[in-house]
Parts: sequence; C-alpha cells; structure tokens
Amino acid sequence: MNGNVLIWIELIFLPIALGLGLIIGYMYKQSQVEKAKLLRKEEAERILEEAKEQARQMEIQARDQALEVLKKAESEAERKRNELNREEDRLQKRREELDNRLDRLEKREQVLNKRQSIIDKRANEIEHMHAEELEELQRISQLSIEDARTILLADVEKEARSDMARIIRQVEMEAREEGETRARKIITAAIQRVASDHVVEVTTSVVEIPSDEMKGRIIGRNGRNIHAFEQAAGVDVIVDDTPEAVTISCFDPVRREIARRALAKLIQDGRIHPAHIEKVLKTEQKEVERSIVEAGEQAVYEAGVPGLHPEIIRTLGRLRYRTSYGQNQLAHAVETAKIAAIIAAELGADVEVARTAALLHDLGKAVDHSMEGTHAQLGAEIAKRYGLPPRVVNAISSHHHETEQETVEAAIVEAADAISGARPGARRESLDQYIKRVRSLEDIANSQKGVTQSFALQAGREVRIFVRPEDIDDLEAIRMAREVAKKIEETMQYPGQIKVTVIRETRAVDYAK
Repeated sequence: MNGNVLIWIELIFLPIALGLGLIIGYMYKQSQVEKAKLLRKEEAERILEEAKEQARQMEIQARDQALEVLKKAESEAERKRNELNREEDRLQKRREELDNRLDRLEKREQVLNKRQSIIDKRANEIEHMHAEELEELQRISQLSIEDARTILLADVEKEARSDMARIIRQVEMEAREEGETRARKIITAAIQRVASDHVVEVTTSVVEIPSDEMKGRIIGRNGRNIHAFEQAAGVDVIVDDTPEAVTISCFDPVRREIARRALAKLIQDGRIHPAHIEKVLKTEQKEVERSIVEAGEQAVYEAGVPGLHPEIIRTLGRLRYRTSYGQNQLAHAVETAKIAAIIAAELGADVEVARTAALLHDLGKAVDHSMEGTHAQLGAEIAKRYGLPPRVVNAISSHHHETEQETVEAAIVEAADAISGARPGARRESLDQYIKRVRSLEDIANSQKGVTQSFALQAGREVRIFVRPEDIDDLEAIRMAREVAKKIEETMQYPGQIKVTVIRETRAVDYAK
C-alpha cells in the first residue's frame, strides 16, 4: 500500500517538477536574451558615438584643409594681382616711351620732307641743265645720243678688253713667279722639318679564325651566339664563304674596333656564349676607351699643344680609328699641326693659334656619324663649348670655306691641311672613285660654251681645256678657268687641289707657191 502511494506520488509530482524546470529554464533563457540585447544596444550606441566623434574630427580636418586651400588661393590671387599691376605699370611706361618716340619720328619726318623737297628742286635744275648740254653736244657733233654711245662703247670695250687681258696676264705672271717662289720655299721647309713617316692605316673589319669550324661556334645553336654578339656590340657580323675569316660591319669605327677585339679574344679563348660575350665586350670597351685617351694625349704631346680639356683630348683620340681616303685622321691632324706651326713662324703669324687649330681642324670627324652637320661645324662647336679662343674656332669652322676666314691663321690651317693631304703617298682612293672623279672633271669642263676638248691629267689633279679661238678671247679664257674651278669646288669632293688650264691657240697657215 505504501509502495503504491509512493508510486502515485512520484507520478503526480514528476510532471510538475518537469514543468517547473522548463518554466525556470525558459525564464532563465529569456533573461539571458534580454541581457544580450541590452549589451548589443550598448555596443551599438558606443560604436555610434565613436563614428560621430570620427565624423566630427574629419569635419574639423576638412574645414582646416579648406581654410588652408582658401588661404593659398587668396595668396596666389594676390600674387597674380601684384604681377598684373607690375605688368600694367611696365606697359604704361612702354606706351609712354612709344608715344615719345613716335613724336620724335614725326618731327624727324617733317625735317626730312623739307630736305627732300630741296633736293628734288635741285635735281630738277640739274636735269634741266643736263638736257641743255646734251642738246648742244648733239648740235655740235651732229650725232644722236644712241649713235654716240654705241661708237664710244665699242671703242672702249675693244680697248678695255685688250688692256684687261694684258694686265691680268702680267699681274698673274708676276704674282705667280713671286708667290710660287716664296710659297715653295715655305712649304718645302715645312715638309722637310716635319719629315714624318706616313703609314696608311685602315680600320680593318676582318677577323681571322683558325679554321672554318669556328664559324659554327661563332653562330651558335639557332644563331644564339651571333645574335647576342651583334646586339651587345651594335655591329653586323657577316659569316660568308670567305675562308678562315669573319667580317664585322658598322658605321661607328670605335664600336667596330671594340667588336673586332672582342671577337678575336673570344676566338682565342674558345668560350663563346652570351654571358661570356657581354663580359668580354665590356672589358674590350674599357681597353679601347683607355687606348683612345692615350692616343689623344700622345697626339697632343707630339703636336705640342698643352692645356686642352680632357673631353677634347678624348674626342681627338677617337680619330685614331677614323680614316679619309686611306689616311689615318689622327696622324693627319698631328702632321697638319706641325706644318701649320712652321708656316706660321715663317709668316710671322700666331704659332700657337695655328698649331692648336690645325691639330683640331678635323675634330668633328670623330662625332659626325652620330650628330648632324659637317665635320668643320661640329669641330668648331666642340672647340667653342670647351673654351678655346675665337680665332681657333674660326680657323676650324672655315678650313673648308663653310664660314668666312677672319684671320691669317685660318688660311694657314687650310694650307697645312691641303699639304698634308695632297703630298704623294698621303692618300689613296679606289679605282671606281678615281674614274668617277676624272669623268666628273671632264664633264664640268665640256659643259662650258666654246670648249672643243678637255682632258683630266696627273691622276685628276689637273684639267686642260681646249677652246675655239674664234669664240673665246683671252679675257673669256681667264673667266672660264675661274668659272670651272669654282664649279669644281662647289660640286665635287677631292683631296688636295686641282689645276685648271684653258688653252686658246691661234694658228696662221699659208703656202708658198
């Protein structure tokens, strides 16, 4: 019985206890939810406050920046206003000056008008007197003005042409005799005192290789080695059927020399691959630059021109790898400097100016492949840039008559340049160039009116022109020689000088019967 009661009690109170537990758990959960909502609300309010504070700070900063920009704009506007005021003042002063000048010009114009009227009046009087004199002369001579002028001009022209031809021949003969004697003496002394051995140097672009198998190593797999070498050196490498030789082609003689040395060293070393190619090229570039400076310093020492700027010396050294008509330009520059110094001393000119200008007269040839302009203009610009005297600059720029020669030293430099380039063995040219030059000389001569034949002699250094005597008189022959020489100078390039001789021959033939 008691056991049943306990069972019933447990059955009754167990659901009640479970219900109370669920109610208590639900209430606890609700309290936790409310607490969490309260915490989130407080967090949201805190974040909102922080956002408002940041907004206020940003607003303050923006306001400060706006004020700063406004101040800068106001200061800039003030500066512009001041500048405009100053400009307005200057324009006002300028306007006043122009007004004053205009007033002075108007007054001067009035004075000139008065003088012009007086001059016109006197000119009218003179013309009236001249007309009266002409009428009187016509009455006395019974000839019109045109008839008298024709007769007078014919007589004067005939006599003047005869006298002019005779005087020109006499003056030229005297000048030639005296000038050639003195010039021959000075030039002979200069050449004998210089007495430098001339060696024609040509910057070669051919590299010898031990065997034709080396060509494959130079080219590399799929042309890798030769492409790397050409790109790094800035040259073209020509591998053709030439036995045991490779050709290097480049407009820049210094780059070509660097490439030649580097390729020879690579062939000797045997290690030909892109990384080693760049290393060897850098090494040879330094060596060539060093040799250029040494060559420039040696040339300056041999010519006796101290105190030049290092950049001028370095540029001068680049002429070691430049040739013209087969003549090495650095050796030519030194030889020209020595000859110019001797000629200047003989003529009493400034020896130092002549020597310096002669040494640097072809300086522009070291850079003319990379800059626009003739080598005389470029050389003069370099000399002027590094503070050389104006007389030296003028002698450099005018040694090919591109500018006017202002000093006797400029003429001496031109003469020394011609002597160094024109003496036997100094220069050489190819057969095609020689034939082309000879034909051009004969074409220029044959283009003149009255020419029967022309011949280029002495390897193109003299042109002899035969003319018809009935068409060309003595004075016209002299004019033709000068005209042909001038045309040759304007249209052709040649080493040394070219002699132009016009031959006018009159033959009188008769027969004894």
